[in-house]
Amino acid sequence: MSEFLASRFANACPYRPGEQPKDRTYVKLNANETSVAPSPRVRDALRDEGLFEGLGRYADPYCMPLRRAVARTYGVDAEEVFVGNGSDEVLGFVMQTFMGPGARVCFPDVTYGFYHDFAVTFGLDWEYVPVRDDFGVDVAALCDTDRHVLLANPNSPTGIALGRDEVEKIVASRPERLVVLDEAYVDYCGESCVPLVREHRNLIVVHTMSKSRNLAGAHIGYAIAQADLVKDLEDIKFAFNPFNLSAPTMAVGIAALSDPEYYRATVADTVRTREASRAELAAMGFAVLPSSTNFLLASHPDLDARAWCAELRAAGVLTRHYDTERLCPWLRVTVGTPEEMRVFLDQTRLILGRARA
Repeated sequence: MSEFLASRFANACPYRPGEQPKDRTYVKLNANETSVAPSPRVRDALRDEGLFEGLGRYADPYCMPLRRAVARTYGVDAEEVFVGNGSDEVLGFVMQTFMGPGARVCFPDVTYGFYHDFAVTFGLDWEYVPVRDDFGVDVAALCDTDRHVLLANPNSPTGIALGRDEVEKIVASRPERLVVLDEAYVDYCGESCVPLVREHRNLIVVHTMSKSRNLAGAHIGYAIAQADLVKDLEDIKFAFNPFNLSAPTMAVGIAALSDPEYYRATVADTVRTREASRAELAAMGFAVLPSSTNFLLASHPDLDARAWCAELRAAGVLTRHYDTERLCPWLRVTVGTPEEMRVFLDQTRLILGRARA
């Protein structure tokens, strides 16, 4: 670190994303993205002549066309939608806006690692809430704590989802604190908590278009909350980065949201492939957690998960291993296309056979 780094960031904790090597062609199942193209309407939007000719002008800093498109999709008002350059930026704005240094927050001990990194970087008073032995979120513990709650539902990297009624218990238990609900994977289980927002002003629901909308490369995220909370987020955004989304990015997002049939079809394909892959892993003797997402978390008594990950990589298949006490025996695998999963499953069968030899 340089001598010019602000002292408040001396303990900053940079997030480490899944690797993206360029040394060869890989079957990439390590970042919960997809090789499936987005809706054809996205291609049409990028070819729009008016979009090209307008690139010499600044995009709408209020992002109203995209906010209206999100609002139509979820049956809310545009004033209840905040958009950002991916859900991570949205989460960052939420923490900067509502959680000053020393704010008391909590999140499960097995969850998306960025929550910890945000908390450390922003100087929050944070603590883990242990998940149960079956990796399920401890609803009672989250109801009891008076800390703000950061909660991924479905959770990552476990893939396990709480029902809407369980989330509402957490939200309603202590209305004086915020519950920031990260629903990055909710489209694969179908029970969003967006309908709870108007009943509970302490709920902020965050979504991404990187998963079910096949737009990780566009990086579009949004939050849905009551209008005065969104106004607070907008004010902070305008304090240092009003133009956080480009015109092409917004056009891409609007186009994707305009094609619900394509979205439903690709989600259904992913779910079918997920369940077929889970069944095949189980037939090989793997423990596989029930998943409501586009990934699986699997473990086998005859395999060291770290070695399994390394052997897959050597065979051209990227997966994600977490070197933590509770997750060390497990490997997270993104659900790719049927062809990609066939490569993964065949290589896994070979690796398992060698381990048993």
